[in-house]
Amino acid sequence: MSDQVLSGKVLLAHGSGGYLSHELVERLFLKHFRNPVLARLDDAAVVEVSNLGLLVPGATSPGVENADLKLAFTTDSYVVSPIFFPGGDIGKLAVCGTINDLAMSGAKPLYLSAGFILEEGLAFEDLELVVASMAETARTAGVSIVTGDTKVVGYGKADKLFINTAGLGVVPSDVDIGSDKARPGDVIIVSGPIGDHGMTIMSQREGLRFRSALESDCAPLHGLVAAILGAVSSPGAGGSSPSPAAIRCLRDPTRGGLATALCEVADKSKHGIEIEDRAIPVRDEVRAACELLGLDPLYVANEGKLVAFVEPGAVDTVLTAMRGHQYGRDATVIGHVTDEHRGRVVLRTALGARRIVDMLVGEQLPRIC
Repeated sequence: MSDQVLSGKVLLAHGSGGYLSHELVERLFLKHFRNPVLARLDDAAVVEVSNLGLLVPGATSPGVENADLKLAFTTDSYVVSPIFFPGGDIGKLAVCGTINDLAMSGAKPLYLSAGFILEEGLAFEDLELVVASMAETARTAGVSIVTGDTKVVGYGKADKLFINTAGLGVVPSDVDIGSDKARPGDVIIVSGPIGDHGMTIMSQREGLRFRSALESDCAPLHGLVAAILGAVSSPGAGGSSPSPAAIRCLRDPTRGGLATALCEVADKSKHGIEIEDRAIPVRDEVRAACELLGLDPLYVANEGKLVAFVEPGAVDTVLTAMRGHQYGRDATVIGHVTDEHRGRVVLRTALGARRIVDMLVGEQLPRIC
């Protein structure tokens, strides 16, 4: 398998977010770019800033030094096809996706960049719709697009429009979230039904129609994350509460879906993960579309859901906070971290049997983000 990464040509599967993607990152990019921050391979790199005289609005109280300031920095590219789909478009997706990568580190997103690669022949009407969507999404989310770039390539050299974004945010000094933080006994919560985005894109391509229309879950999740962190940081009725450390890990299950996100955490934490098939929320129309196309909802991409790994004592607090937010109303416990089968994800079926859930191998749904 690794020979495919180091020799030959790039395959679509190298962009799936699954096994080949990880092999590509670890055997090629990390080989040349390796450093302690990058090696964590989280959604956003969190770096401590000291003695730089840097002041970020809202990062510290007046008169407080910035010695404990931590910045989160991320970048992503968007090549979704089609560029307009129910629930969003490539512009909204680019803003939300970058915000969500920052949010998974506990950061408050502040600034974004936007780079556009335009294909000759793209209608200005379509381009303006995308740009206006980006602007509106950013305004609603409370972030600013502060720099950017535009390039045009010849007809047939791209597919209408590609967008690259980078994002910068601030992480509270007492927040330390990462895939390696998960511990046995931690409870796994998903913020809502999975598979909406990927099956919406696929149904648009295939011209599928269902009784209930499929719609992407594309949404910015930093507000939901802030609600979670606020809940575990606020005193409870008895004057005590969990601390931000109760939130071990956050992941947004985009490419490769829920299964791949869980496999990444199992691999980084070196612990096992068990999930319950009956507990995993999937909309009927998504399940029907997956059955029709022979796909597994566990591997279908999401763009407005998160997976939280939470210490047992904070589960009720976190669930209450999530269900009180518009993007977490259907939050559900789906499993837990265990000392058994370390580094693996195991799913318990409705019949009580167990099966191993592997990381996605190959490309199930190309160009869904």
